[in-house]
Amino acid sequence: MPDTQPPEDNEQSFFSHLSELRTRVIRSTVALLLVFGLLVWHADQLFDVLSHPLLALLPEGSHLVATDLTSPFMAPIRLSFLVALFVAMPYILFQLWGFVAPALYRHEKRIAIPLLISSVLLFYTGVAFAYFLILPSVLHFFTHIGPDHVQLMTDINHYINFAMKFFLVFGLAFEIPVATFLLIWTNLVSADSLASKRRYIIVGNFFAAMFLAPPDAFSMLMLAVPMCLMFEAGLLAGRLVKNQAEKRA
Repeated sequence: MPDTQPPEDNEQSFFSHLSELRTRVIRSTVALLLVFGLLVWHADQLFDVLSHPLLALLPEGSHLVATDLTSPFMAPIRLSFLVALFVAMPYILFQLWGFVAPALYRHEKRIAIPLLISSVLLFYTGVAFAYFLILPSVLHFFTHIGPDHVQLMTDINHYINFAMKFFLVFGLAFEIPVATFLLIWTNLVSADSLASKRRYIIVGNFFAAMFLAPPDAFSMLMLAVPMCLMFEAGLLAGRLVKNQAEKRA
């Protein structure tokens, strides 16, 4: 079917979308930098909060170490930026939604808005679950598994990388309901088909947890079990929405 819109209009439409995207990116960047500017003044306090689960398990008077000359200065700043990214993510997603929303139909917007909100809440829930419940148990395992005559001295950069990767993995694992729901809602796969492949999905979750979690059975189990539960929650939500859509049809 030939395009009836004049080339000049097509070009204007392209540049207007490009300008809109540029505006959204600038707003997101400014918001990220503002949050980072506020947090960087409390970088030491942020690092104290992050390192508390580990220091609470070490002998009294123990400290983290810095094997690089710039680490005591750069590590807290890098942590502040990562925390700022976590904090500013809802606003960044809101800007992304503002760019994509005009292209969606009304019934798509009714589903997309709850999905956007739930994805943010689920991600933060996964991070909180990792920090308050899983991280202390994992650190307790690693700090007590070695020989008694070995003193643990953890580098601050290594600990930040370990903890932030840990939070990211659990945050993404809690997004499984959203991904499962989208697969069903977009008709890429049916709920019955996913349910029939449940045993393979469970095995896949444990296989993924084996590589994503720290190298111990407890961490793998504490990641794989929530992943399986999140899959079931997404499957249930997909069934409910599809059944209601079929009834309305």
